[in-house]
Amino acid sequence: MRLHNFALGLITGLIALATPAHAFVAEEERLFDVDNPSATLNIISTADLDIFSPLVDAFQERNPTVRVRYVTASSSELMKALFEENAEFDIAISSAMDLQTKLVNDGFAERHVSAETGSLPSWAKWRDRLFAFTQEPAVLVYSREAFEGLPQPTNRDELIALLRENPDRFNGRVGTYDIRESGAGYLFATQDSRQSESLWRMAEVMGRLNARLYCCSSQMIGDVADGQLALAYNVLGSYAAQHLENHPDLDILQFKDFTTVMLRTVLIPTTARDADLAGQFIDFLVSAENRQLIEDLTGLPSIDPAVLQREAAFRPIRLGPGLLVYLDQLKRRTFIRAWLNAMVQP
Repeated sequence: MRLHNFALGLITGLIALATPAHAFVAEEERLFDVDNPSATLNIISTADLDIFSPLVDAFQERNPTVRVRYVTASSSELMKALFEENAEFDIAISSAMDLQTKLVNDGFAERHVSAETGSLPSWAKWRDRLFAFTQEPAVLVYSREAFEGLPQPTNRDELIALLRENPDRFNGRVGTYDIRESGAGYLFATQDSRQSESLWRMAEVMGRLNARLYCCSSQMIGDVADGQLALAYNVLGSYAAQHLENHPDLDILQFKDFTTVMLRTVLIPTTARDADLAGQFIDFLVSAENRQLIEDLTGLPSIDPAVLQREAAFRPIRLGPGLLVYLDQLKRRTFIRAWLNAMVQP
């Protein structure tokens, strides 16, 4: 069976996917078509198409009559699509663990139980509705040239001191998430605040250096690779690693004080048209026998408890109701206001 992968929209700007005035906004859409399709799997995901498409191809090799429609959106837009608009998708994949947890907690996800989900560690699933299939450290990506002649920081305190002592070198060349817009960025920031008070000192020094704020890891990494930034803070190491081979000036640093590990999760929305097919796709992602396949095809680190035991500085974000704390609207407004006061300075 020959597969035809073609772009329904390789969109240079953001496009609205639906007609209502407040329709969620997507970044890209692709139809992975097949000959004589028997079913269509509709996926909404925060994972970039160029990273995730090999996994879609691998799934279709095993299910050659399944057509896949893959829509990418930011984590906040994905949440809007499912939570506010009841958009019809069979699968939702996101790096924003807190928003995925809220979807489950508020009754927007279907239950799925199988031998494959049973193979996951208890910390990689919640309520048989939310399942992790990767464990991805948040790292510092930096330009070797920008750091030439400077000591390499090993923890956040050393990085803060380095930035303070070299304002001419780093002014306007520091990148991080805009936590007002990025669900993953907000998640990382709140987790940082739980681990250490260094978040607020980091935000203050970045604000003084006129830090540039971004929606997503890929844009930050690209700007470091192009020389526009000297460093990008808290980006996904899995995305950064894919740039190292073609950009020898680029490097990755995992902090020794603590390194936050995000679990990329998948769920079946209650609006799914084909929950059984969605369950097959989840089983494909979480199966123990496919974990190495996922890593080989995408570069995304698969679920591996041994890595978490071996890396003493790794702090995996735990699935569960604890992730809902900072989604409380009052707490969220207070947190963002404090972050803005430190980060956005006159």
